[in-house]
Amino acid sequence: MEEKLPEHIAVIMDGNGRWARERGLPRSRGHLAGVDAVRALVRECRRLGIGYVTVYAFSRENWRRPETEVSFLFDLFLQFLRQELPELMKEDIRLSFIGEAGDLPFAVRHALEYAMKKTAGNRSMVFTLAISYAGREEILRAARLALEKGLRPEELTEEAFRTLLYDPALPDPDLVIRTSGEERLSNFLLFQSAYAELYFSPVLWPDFGPEELKKALTSYAGRVRRFGRTDEQLR
Repeated sequence: MEEKLPEHIAVIMDGNGRWARERGLPRSRGHLAGVDAVRALVRECRRLGIGYVTVYAFSRENWRRPETEVSFLFDLFLQFLRQELPELMKEDIRLSFIGEAGDLPFAVRHALEYAMKKTAGNRSMVFTLAISYAGREEILRAARLALEKGLRPEELTEEAFRTLLYDPALPDPDLVIRTSGEERLSNFLLFQSAYAELYFSPVLWPDFGPEELKKALTSYAGRVRRFGRTDEQLR
């Protein structure tokens, strides 16, 4: 692709349930198809040379879903982590995580920690899973840490605050994609997305393949990112 590419793409994967319902299938089938779409996204971004991909896999609000669905989703996470590790190693992709690790079932947390340790030396791309994640909670958590550290008001700069986030090394997303026609951030990367370009796709997540990604990247390439500057300053 010749157009300019974002360094970091963040994705709000929405529409698994509707995808299944439209086909007369149980929600679990939609989640299974959604995992296939994640695999396709990561591989395509790796092929294009995009350095960071972050997916909103499970919000803290998602804990309110039926217990059977939550249990199925965490079984799916566990299966995904175990199956994808060889591919992550082969493609030189580092796995990362943001969210409340203490919320996760032990087996999932252990598999996640193991996969992160195994891929820690990989350098070609960083693939971040946001699980039991909430943007407001991340900000509150950082504020609490600042208080615990005894930071004075004048010391709490944007740079200092960033060091208190779940992953201080994760760059701000250049492009945030949301699927299924919904047009909101839903508590995702609120601090980091201040200047992100937003792309809303009508396509349900399981159907969001390489061609749909190309549409999002083409839209991004046609935008001018000003960061508060005038056109004259950008010239």
